[in-house]
Amino acid sequence: MKLPRLPPMRLEGRRALVTGAGRGLGVACAAALAQAGAAVTLAARSHEEIEAVAGAIRADGGQAETLVLDVLDAAAVQSALAGQETYDILVNNAGTNRPAPFMDVSLADFDAVMALNLRAAFVVSQAVARGLRDAGQAGSIIHVSSQMGHVGGRNRTVYCASKHALEGLTKAMAIELGPLGIRVNTICPTFIETPLTKPFFENEVFARDVLNRIKLGRLGQLEDMMGAVVFLASDASALMTGSALMLDGGWTAE
Repeated sequence: MKLPRLPPMRLEGRRALVTGAGRGLGVACAAALAQAGAAVTLAARSHEEIEAVAGAIRADGGQAETLVLDVLDAAAVQSALAGQETYDILVNNAGTNRPAPFMDVSLADFDAVMALNLRAAFVVSQAVARGLRDAGQAGSIIHVSSQMGHVGGRNRTVYCASKHALEGLTKAMAIELGPLGIRVNTICPTFIETPLTKPFFENEVFARDVLNRIKLGRLGQLEDMMGAVVFLASDASALMTGSALMLDGGWTAE
């Protein structure tokens, strides 16, 4: 009897682009892809931050280079990526949140959150997908979404709107890009402990409410993101597209 073989989760020979790679989830995603063998390009506005991460990846034996890029500037994105070798993997991680009660949300905050969480992901994905199409290559596009792309949340109307929209974008992209061999999926984490989220948990009421909703009873850690991003980037998820990979500790189970 010939047994089926486990598809590889190694990424040697593949190029990956990670946006928002200078801190938090972006660092975890970039490190994971590099540790799996990919050559990773770290993109962000801050040259010092991404150089520090790239240096750490190289010191760890991985391949990393940097690309100073403002993903809010569509013309800059298109120009920068047009001059790059094709990326097999894209992780759209750049994002933001400006929590506020619905009645108090300003149009400026609405525009800022939607621009980075949705428009930038669209623009970068379009540029990478065009490169893959023109090169006749398959690929994997991974949007870092959120559990809030599947539920609602107090003081998070705009954030939820942006992530629900990102989930819809993912499904529509999967339909169009599937025939080209380009897969599109989302990772949907719960609250991950990072410098960005740490101040939220100084509020005891908020912290208690969050932990009550996470059925596993703990906040996510950066390491919780790493296996998921490698899985979606690799051949282990070869039949997966248009889907959301929930890393929410059971938040959305009820």
